[in-house]
Amino acid sequence: MKVLVYGATGSQAKPIVFELLKKGHTALAFTRDASKAQDLADAGAEIIEGDMSNYDDTLQASKKADAVALLVPTFGAEPLKMAQNAINAAKEVQINNLVWNASGVIYPERTGNPAYDIRIDIQEILQQSGIPHIVLQPTLYAENLLGPWTAPFVKEQNKVAYPTLPDYKIGWLPSADMAKLIVAGLEKPALAGNQFVVSGKEALSGTALAKSFSKALQKDIAYHALPPQEFGGILNNVMGEGAGDGVAAEYQAIWDGKANPVMHVDMAEILQKFEVEFTSMEDWVKSFNFLFA
Repeated sequence: MKVLVYGATGSQAKPIVFELLKKGHTALAFTRDASKAQDLADAGAEIIEGDMSNYDDTLQASKKADAVALLVPTFGAEPLKMAQNAINAAKEVQINNLVWNASGVIYPERTGNPAYDIRIDIQEILQQSGIPHIVLQPTLYAENLLGPWTAPFVKEQNKVAYPTLPDYKIGWLPSADMAKLIVAGLEKPALAGNQFVVSGKEALSGTALAKSFSKALQKDIAYHALPPQEFGGILNNVMGEGAGDGVAAEYQAIWDGKANPVMHVDMAEILQKFEVEFTSMEDWVKSFNFLFA
């Protein structure tokens, strides 16, 4: 199977390339900057340099593929145009196998937040295209714990910090596990027409998360409920003033019990359908020991 992987050098899509190669498929790694894809080229992927906002680039790339792993950078300049180009190109060359990572849960109604509502727009375009497809809606990636709001606390203070209360449960989803689902979905076209909200296999409270860290790092790690405003301040320092304000407000609403977004699901049936095994949080932490220890 020749799979066109969009956003191949990003944290969500890069593991898909490696999973495809591991399973013996051809990975066509689409990226705006080939110089950032040397590790993928060394692993055996074919690098395609192009811009999703340029229809001809997506068309020429699609001509080489018989399946698509779609990821749209929703925080880019023209995310809707990018999605339209990728989907229309796949339709033009008659690709009949596509898995879309929606990069989050698709809400039943528009929220007024463009970052969320664009998922509804892309879903509509995909449905209208007639391309057989699977939609995967991830909750929260485990890699969020590698950010400056968590990793330094673990390393320097022996605390797992996150802006939720200690009893709040999250199903942390490793990006490598998401890649397993995407590749398995491409290998199982009979699942086309389905949508799945997905999370990690364990629904862990903050306290339980700290226990997983403790076992993995072989030292006592406590959970620290990071105040949402402090979390937003860290985001502002990293991404620019004001960048973290909206996210901080969302976590404050969760903290105050005014919002209850989907943060974990029972994955047993989904894993059985896709025939994949997920990683435990303890094992995921071990794999990033060099950042936490």
